[in-house]
Amino acid sequence: MIKRMLSHVLVSLSGNRQSNIENPKLVGIVSLVITFAMCGAVAMAQQTGKIFRIGFLDGSTASGNAGLVEVFRQELNKLGWIEGKNIAIEYRFAEQKAERLPELAADLVRRKVDLIVVTSGPTALAAKKATTSIPIVMANAGDPVGEGLVASLARPGGNVTGLSSMSFELATKRLEILKDAVPKLNRVGLLRLAGDGTGISTDLQLKELSAAALALQLKLEGIKTQLDPNSLDSAFQTAKQKQVGAMMTIATRRFFAERKRIVELSGKYRLPAIYFQKEFVDEGGLMSYAADFDDLFRKAAHYVDKILKDAKPADLPVQQATKFEFVINLKAAKQINLTIPVRVLERANQVIK
Repeated sequence: MIKRMLSHVLVSLSGNRQSNIENPKLVGIVSLVITFAMCGAVAMAQQTGKIFRIGFLDGSTASGNAGLVEVFRQELNKLGWIEGKNIAIEYRFAEQKAERLPELAADLVRRKVDLIVVTSGPTALAAKKATTSIPIVMANAGDPVGEGLVASLARPGGNVTGLSSMSFELATKRLEILKDAVPKLNRVGLLRLAGDGTGISTDLQLKELSAAALALQLKLEGIKTQLDPNSLDSAFQTAKQKQVGAMMTIATRRFFAERKRIVELSGKYRLPAIYFQKEFVDEGGLMSYAADFDDLFRKAAHYVDKILKDAKPADLPVQQATKFEFVINLKAAKQINLTIPVRVLERANQVIK
């Protein structure tokens, strides 16, 4: 109907272009018709507007990741994407069982979601194996190129794009901070998951950390664990038996979900520890050095916005983290009788007293 109305107006104009242009009355009618046409088009779009379906795939738990999920949702809201109005989000959490990721990714593909948001390298790999056509947005991947997720940061190619937390590169920085913060440190325990199914991610981190430990003249003691309470406790007992002077963990969403228990055990066994996200310090942990994950998840919402507006993942360069946080908790230091040197405190973005 709108097209027919505009067509009639254009035909009448073409009959006598000069006189029509000089006729204010006719110009007013044309303007009115176009205005009504635009309003009608908008109203029609609102009535028949599509509700986009977004898949959200995470390897940990809903409760463990609730804060970052909320940051992501709030940023989507600011961009005009409201759940129940123009988007629906299908959440899938592997509940700390990495072997479930392929099936959860395949389920989202079967449900024909318009886009999949992933929260780590392993979840991105599972999604990429499940589909080569549905766009995939990484909210956090340690090394997208090294993990085989994209061809390059500038030209990702394929259906994957998003954010890199640079967590593998930052692991070496955390090791440096530990040496500076803990007097006479010569042995560091590295907590990693046994049979975690995240081979590429873990191997890349181990490669970075092994080289850094050698340069810093530190002995790195790998300590494998499962995520149940007994296994974690046994892992810290092993660390004490190996006479490590400090602890750190492989960066993985699955350790993030168990952060409260890990922090408690570090305190129980009086082991200084540095973590890969500030939320560990929020739970009472000693130190963290990491990308600002809230910032990464906000930016992930902007990738979603662009792709839902027809941008192609292959054309959107992967962004590396630009905001970093070094947080020290002096309360935790006092509990284990650790005096952190002033030169280290001066480097922190935040010192909790």
